Amino acid sequence: MNLGAFSVSLAVKDITVSKQFYEKLGFIQIGGDVEQNWCILQNGEHIIGLFQGMFEKNMLTFNPGWDQHASNLDTFVDVRDIQRYCAQQGLTLLSEVNTESSGPGSFMLEDPDGNPILIDQHR
Repeated sequence: MNLGAFSVSLAVKDITVSKQFYEKLGFIQIGGDVEQNWCILQNGEHIIGLFQGMFEKNMLTFNPGWDQHASNLDTFVDVRDIQRYCAQQGLTLLSEVNTESSGPGSFMLEDPDGNPILIDQHR
């Protein structure tokens, strides 16, 4: 099952300091708004999201419907289908997307070590 674009979402203490650090490693901002305490940085195929005051922990993020350049895919597995599959596999969901809705939606789960995983569809 293709989960879409992959990134690491980092819970940062000071978004400006973190952004400057990752820019020194060659990352450039491709999205978000530092004034709103979030931004998305990319270096080649690698994507990092910086979020100040939004999440308690760092998390793995997958975006159904997007490729690694945040471009829309022609076909993709909808977040509701991914959620249904995860539930059928016996995985515990921490939050759920409304299965009666369509379009954007997200749900969360954790891996066995407590690492949060966000499946976040933007379209």
